[in-house]
Amino acid sequence: MSVSCGVECVLVLGCLRWVWKRCTYIGSYDSATWVAATSAEFAPVPRACRLILAVYEDDLRRPKFPPSGGYRLNPDFLIKRVTYEQTQGNAPPYLIYADHDHREIVLAIRGLNLAKESDYKLLLDNRLGMQMFDGGYVHHGLLKSAIWLLNEESETLRRLWMENGSSYRMVFVGHSLGSGVAALLTVIVVNHRHKLGGIPRSDVQCYAVAPARCMSLNLAVKYADVIHSVILQDDFLPRTPTPLEDIFKSIFCLPCLLLLICLRDTFIPEGRKLRDPRRLYAPGRIYHIVERKFCRCGRYPPEVRTAIPVDGRFEHIVLSCNATSDHAIIWIEREADKALENMRDDNSETITTAPRVQKLERLKTIEKEHKDALERAVSLNIPHAVTTAEEEPSTNNEESVEDEDAESSENEAKITSESHGGRTNWNLVLEKLSKKNESGELASNKDTVAQHNKPL
Repeated sequence: MSVSCGVECVLVLGCLRWVWKRCTYIGSYDSATWVAATSAEFAPVPRACRLILAVYEDDLRRPKFPPSGGYRLNPDFLIKRVTYEQTQGNAPPYLIYADHDHREIVLAIRGLNLAKESDYKLLLDNRLGMQMFDGGYVHHGLLKSAIWLLNEESETLRRLWMENGSSYRMVFVGHSLGSGVAALLTVIVVNHRHKLGGIPRSDVQCYAVAPARCMSLNLAVKYADVIHSVILQDDFLPRTPTPLEDIFKSIFCLPCLLLLICLRDTFIPEGRKLRDPRRLYAPGRIYHIVERKFCRCGRYPPEVRTAIPVDGRFEHIVLSCNATSDHAIIWIEREADKALENMRDDNSETITTAPRVQKLERLKTIEKEHKDALERAVSLNIPHAVTTAEEEPSTNNEESVEDEDAESSENEAKITSESHGGRTNWNLVLEKLSKKNESGELASNKDTVAQHNKPL
């Protein structure tokens, strides 16, 4: 009898400890060891948020719901606005904006519309492990939406970039559902920059605000130099490993779903999560906006922390009353703008060296962080993870790679000629990123190179 009572006490204490840890876990713990972001690297984020908000407006000259301080956009620079009627359910509404003040060409995509069935269809068009892409896994519906967007707008983007002296940055921004489309669109463009006039990789950027988990971990780390995720403290979506389609099926009982996810993930080892190549994550480098502290009321001046996490990449659900409100784009824009102003004020008070020197040092640090993250992914045996050196073909592979490039150039005319109106058909172009091995299964780029070198 005493033994059974002792066992019951241990179980009760264990459950109480788990409940205490889960209920007292706050979003700021995810980035407690990260470094502070600089004003120079974070400056595009508030602009990206305002551009996403602008998609909701019918007329920028007479806005109905302007953020604090206004949109700070020039309506004359608006190139194109596309509505639900024009996308016909293939993508969320978006706009194209030529920001001549900051020398950027921006494609901004709005987030999920709870009243639109077409948005749910994009989310539901996926199963775990359904879509392999570029040596990893991605969300099938969001990838299809990204391909549709490129088929519609790649010529417009290419023309704008060429007309502006081939010197502007090309920026893709999106919120929630739109963030996943923007991130996958960026991956496609980075791998086929010649289709957009030969734009350098360093001039392609993506800002995924309140990002959906849309790509496997090896891809999330690989493209961390061009994709930047922005998360406001306790936002539930970047932390929820449950497939998007299951989340939004349960949107009206979301707290119950989040609690069940907490219970389930408690018993899944971290190593098992990392070894699952189908598990999707928030993409790229992460900027975490933190504004609340444990057991303290109200909001504090927001601070921004940044890193390219590999293990422990926003894996913990936060049981907070702010988990859903922190997902709202209007709150993210407000807090991002405050954080940027605070950074600029701090810099103006404490700056001791030339800004140019600081900027160069930060760029070197960012490059080193990306390299370290790639190496960390390899050391953790994450499927298809590669280091920077392994991404480049070796001298032994040069001949096979040259043959492959020659074959690609021969097919270039065919791809263009088969396109409607002489435009590039991105569905055919993307077959290069979805190659198959001898067994008929989709293979990564690394597997394809190994297959070329296999002895006859």
